[in-house]
Amino acid sequence: MASAKTILIVDDEPDALESAKTALGEIGDVTTLTASDGVTGLEKAQEAKPDLIILDVQMPNRNGFEVFTDLKKDPATRDIPVMMLTGIADKVGIGFSAEDMGEYMGTEPNAYLEKPIDPIELQKTAARLLGL
Repeated sequence: MASAKTILIVDDEPDALESAKTALGEIGDVTTLTASDGVTGLEKAQEAKPDLIILDVQMPNRNGFEVFTDLKKDPATRDIPVMMLTGIADKVGIGFSAEDMGEYMGTEPNAYLEKPIDPIELQKTAARLLGL
């Protein structure tokens, strides 16, 4: 039997955190940790070393791009898969992708989903990244 997987969800929107926790609870034996800002999310990632990090882009106290950069620079967290979430396209009408982020930052996340998140898409993407 596979061991439980840990997912860290970092998002400043309480409703988004709860929706993600609920959806991810249905994919198997997973434990979810949460953080509501970038600084706390980075600290929890470094302490818990989760199997997957789901990271919102627009957050207080370090945005998702800054946290992503720090995660990838740290040998203890650089190999943890990261799924980025954003509602930027919905707000400004400009789409963004993992490939765009890779070109812009030099490293791309393992997945990039637009908000509002489709729970089924979130489940499928998380399961793929966790190898479930």
